[in-house]
Amino acid sequence: MLKFESFLFFLLAFFWVVIGSSQIAKYFQKIRLPLITGFLISGVIVGPFFLKLVSNKAIPNLQIINDFSLAYIAFAAGVELYMKEILSSIKSILWNTFGQLVVTFAVSVFLILLLAPVIPFLSDLSHNNVLAVAILTATIFIARSPSSAIAIMNEMRAKGRFTKTAISVTVIKDVLVILIFAICFSIANTLVEGVGFSYFLMVELFIELLATFGMGVLLAKVMGFLFSLKLHQYIKIAVLLGFGYLTFPLSRYIHHLSQLYLPFEILIEPLLVCILVSFIIVNYSRQRIEFQIIVEKVGPAIYAAFFTLAGSMMSIDVLANAWKIALLFFFIRLIGMIGGSLLGGIIAGDPKLFRRIGWMPYVTQAGVSLALVMVVAESFPEWGNEPATIIVAVIIVNQLIGPPLFKWAIKRVGENRNLAKDTYDNSHRVLIFGYENQSVALSYELIKNNWKVSVATRKPKEVVDEIPSVNMHYISGIQAEELERLDLKRFDTMVLLHSDKGNYQITEWIYENIGKKVVIVRLSDRKNLKKFYDLGALVIDPSTAFVNLLQHFVRSPLATSLLMGMEPDKDTLDVTVADKSLFGMALRNLRLPLDVLILSVKRKGNIIITHGYTRLRKGDVLTVVGSLESLNKVSLQFESDDSTE
Repeated sequence: MLKFESFLFFLLAFFWVVIGSSQIAKYFQKIRLPLITGFLISGVIVGPFFLKLVSNKAIPNLQIINDFSLAYIAFAAGVELYMKEILSSIKSILWNTFGQLVVTFAVSVFLILLLAPVIPFLSDLSHNNVLAVAILTATIFIARSPSSAIAIMNEMRAKGRFTKTAISVTVIKDVLVILIFAICFSIANTLVEGVGFSYFLMVELFIELLATFGMGVLLAKVMGFLFSLKLHQYIKIAVLLGFGYLTFPLSRYIHHLSQLYLPFEILIEPLLVCILVSFIIVNYSRQRIEFQIIVEKVGPAIYAAFFTLAGSMMSIDVLANAWKIALLFFFIRLIGMIGGSLLGGIIAGDPKLFRRIGWMPYVTQAGVSLALVMVVAESFPEWGNEPATIIVAVIIVNQLIGPPLFKWAIKRVGENRNLAKDTYDNSHRVLIFGYENQSVALSYELIKNNWKVSVATRKPKEVVDEIPSVNMHYISGIQAEELERLDLKRFDTMVLLHSDKGNYQITEWIYENIGKKVVIVRLSDRKNLKKFYDLGALVIDPSTAFVNLLQHFVRSPLATSLLMGMEPDKDTLDVTVADKSLFGMALRNLRLPLDVLILSVKRKGNIIITHGYTRLRKGDVLTVVGSLESLNKVSLQFESDDSTE
């Protein structure tokens, strides 16, 4: 009982530490560093070498947090491996993945073995132990950080061939690295125990992988069934974390049974089991969306706890004596990545610029890397702590310099789309014809939503009050020469507030000389309605608009308030399907933000009745609703991938 009380005390105390760590880590974002870096440094500060809020005595009692977190990180990596998106570009990323995996691993193993005599903690180990350290370290060097990559892409609004290849390779690498780690971990165990290599070892590895896949499939079926039930979300969170945690004692129990009853040992890798569970649910079950919601909901708390604990477990004394070795390991990994990028890029036929800077997206490391480090430190207590501490230091360095490198690479290839401070797409420019109270009020509302507004007026400049942040165009009339001078092609939308005669003259000129544009007309006389419709204009009839608005509020107050922009942080958006990878994709397979809903699909001017199996076509216009941040992501997702054309 005393032992349980001690465990509970350490656990509750650590939760208070994590709450403080979460608050401190936010300040690191203000200096443009990742939250994960803040958690790690917070863990170091509260650890045994500084404030001692987390002591060496407490760390063994917190191992349960480590197991829960490791399982969650594997689940989160599996969610990113959504095959319907990856298959569209699988051929283009194949050789880049090969280069990053094979070259980085081979170069890292070779250089670590070559430099082992001058590395203090390796020079005293046997050859087998050195080889075990080399292959495990090289495996960890392969790992990347999908969460960091996605955050940078969202920040830069990046889109293009380079970015698509980088994120695809990143996700696939983080999946494959767990499989490779399972193999290398078994080999390392064999080396440490002094057992020679034989053909039977390969058979044993095959049996271990088969057992791992079997457990993954079985748990996926059970979890998928539980997620299909109408259970409270908190219960499903408990199912996710509970089943993830159970893979660790279950794998240890199977290992123990194999020692007792089999002529060989079966080492099942829990992380690979969890990633298989996640992969199967996301790709082959109807619980994909709910599973993704649960994973995203749990993430912030898990990352805060895991990375704070990882920081507190760092052996600062070892790091202080071995910072030169940490720097050496950093450059070993960097050399491997550069070589892998060059080889993969050459074989894939990538442009020279992509080959030169193709390694930059893969520098940052985070969750999976630290998870594997923790496994090594726990499994090889005789020597695992020293390389683990050094590799954690390398990961911290990668976290500091990786994001700026990826940002610079995106800018260098010209795939950043955040230069124009617009919402939803690259332009969103509107031209309002007519200067009056309504045009001034409309300008202010559009500016608040980050549109670039211009106003064209026939009034003399002397009688017009300038509108802040609005480009004023003074025209002598609405004849063709003046309309050509305005260069209407550069505007997405035109709002016409003249008389019906003047509005029709402008609408007709746009229809005949520019083609498809959004033209919004304020109507004066309903008898002119049809001729505006014939030119594809959107018409507002002031005489009936107010009554229509009132009846919509009566019939559907929530929907109307949303469409009127009266709901805070929510909006609607029309997006055009322009990205080739989306052509032919069913609506149910779109990877939209979880708070985004598709309201309608317009094809060739007609609203079509849709369902989950409706396939997108080039030029389809989707009306979606969601938060402003999510709509920004949706707009980027549907934009044309110019770099691949």
